[in-house]
Amino acid sequence: MKTSHSFPLTRRAALTLAAGACAAAVIPAWAQSDKAIRVILPVGAGSGVDTIVRAAVPSLTKALGGQGVVIDNLPGAGGITGSSALAKAAPDGLTIGVVANTHVINPSVYKKIPYDTLGDFTPISVIGATPFVLVVNPSKVAATNVKELVTLLKARPDTYNYASAGNGTVIHLAGEMFVDEAKVTMRHIPYKSTGAMVTDLIGGQVEIGVVSLPAVQAHLKSGALRAIGLCGKTRSPAAPDIPTIAEQGLPNYEIEGWFAVVGPARLPPAQVKRIHDAFALAYDTPETKAAMARQGNIIHPGTPEAAALYFRSEMARYAALAKKAGISLD
Repeated sequence: MKTSHSFPLTRRAALTLAAGACAAAVIPAWAQSDKAIRVILPVGAGSGVDTIVRAAVPSLTKALGGQGVVIDNLPGAGGITGSSALAKAAPDGLTIGVVANTHVINPSVYKKIPYDTLGDFTPISVIGATPFVLVVNPSKVAATNVKELVTLLKARPDTYNYASAGNGTVIHLAGEMFVDEAKVTMRHIPYKSTGAMVTDLIGGQVEIGVVSLPAVQAHLKSGALRAIGLCGKTRSPAAPDIPTIAEQGLPNYEIEGWFAVVGPARLPPAQVKRIHDAFALAYDTPETKAAMARQGNIIHPGTPEAAALYFRSEMARYAALAKKAGISLD
């Protein structure tokens, strides 16, 4: 092999060029591309997950070495629309998604979905969770804690309504979990959005509901709604005075709104690591930490392996709950 000047290459030069050629051959598409990463969110703009992800975009762009990040909201069919698009995306590192509980709930509540919830996606990281809180309208429900609420519901079965953000949602299952654990009966009233649900809770059209803490913090402070208990395992730093439902006598009650980064199936390990590390770094910056604290979110990015195990365990847990509650959607 000769150069364009007809001089033979030295051994060192030849090795250098060969190494460079090999390196170029194995550099993945995302490292060579100046295209932005598309982050599919199977939820509408302004929702909890949307707010959580958008707060981290500036830090995520920096963590990706300046590569752009474009949020693509694809709501519909309980998250199935967005997840379907992600499942069909090329595993090139340029399309990923951020999903929530509904991702593993849908197989248990819908009779048919157009993808394999576990097989058609690559787990990257469960980033964290948003605390849920059981609330009541104080003018309609006199109870101030779990014991009083359970006593009231047992004394007047099927008298009170509990709201959710839609049939088969995690909020719906959170309500059903309370009914099951407390051995009470209530009527379920599904809404099309969290906003509409909260509006009617404040207005008294429904008396009880489970909702994300960030969505009702202002209403709890104003007294428009009253917190009965947090739904997670521990109290929230954003509302330390609100006890958990578990510590109030229902020790097995635990549910929260988690969110996780996933990619299409067969996403190469090098890309999984790059995306995982970028998200972990982005959510560890002071700016994003402050935003998460204001929203009351708990951030603890996990490994891809932990995410895979968590998806399976959550899928089994929700399947049992949906079956017991008789939830089935077309």
